[in-house]
Amino acid sequence: MNNPEENKVLAQHIEHTLLKPDCTTEDITLLCQQAIEQNFVAVCVPPYFVQLAKKILNNSPVKIVTVVGFPFGYNTVSSKVEEVKKAINSGANEIDMVMNIAALKSKDLSTLQNDIQSVVTACQLQNRICKVIIETGNLTEDELKLACKICVDCEADYVKTSTGYGLSGASLETVELMRKILPTRVKIKASGGIKNRKFAQELIQAGANRIGTSSGMAILEEEI
Repeated sequence: MNNPEENKVLAQHIEHTLLKPDCTTEDITLLCQQAIEQNFVAVCVPPYFVQLAKKILNNSPVKIVTVVGFPFGYNTVSSKVEEVKKAINSGANEIDMVMNIAALKSKDLSTLQNDIQSVVTACQLQNRICKVIIETGNLTEDELKLACKICVDCEADYVKTSTGYGLSGASLETVELMRKILPTRVKIKASGGIKNRKFAQELIQAGANRIGTSSGMAILEEEI
């Protein structure tokens, strides 16, 4: 049987997530209702559904997270900034942006830095949280370290492991490495392939501050 207090603590790490391209109004409505019932820290929804989430979550402490440059990150900087502005105007509290992975792979670091800095600044101007998705499964260790350094230089609030569309999702080894690289002021969001309670708790112990998962309900309902 699950411990209600343990569930309460775990729920405050979980961003209840639904980013499938075929999700519906009914799906997002259920997601938000579950988030209220379980006291998840946030929902993570497509930009199209931010206004709906705001309407459902009105007067709730559950935060609204949405994505920018998702899922591949090679959008133009100006388009990402416009996405941020629209998302915030629609009611988003936090932005998860996908960095320009192609620019990193091409060693075009000035473009990459401008990409991240522009989105971070657009969030800061509206007092919003910015998480940078670096897609760790597609990076070498040196690229991961470089991406983390640029995120720190740009004053990102979080570095996030994965979109869920990359070559792999979160791993304990990657989160542990990121925690060693990043200063304590920069938090970590682990996402991608987190399907059970044990793995979620291990990731938190390894240094993840947030868990992005579409399996939030299953994780909380899992018998221990």
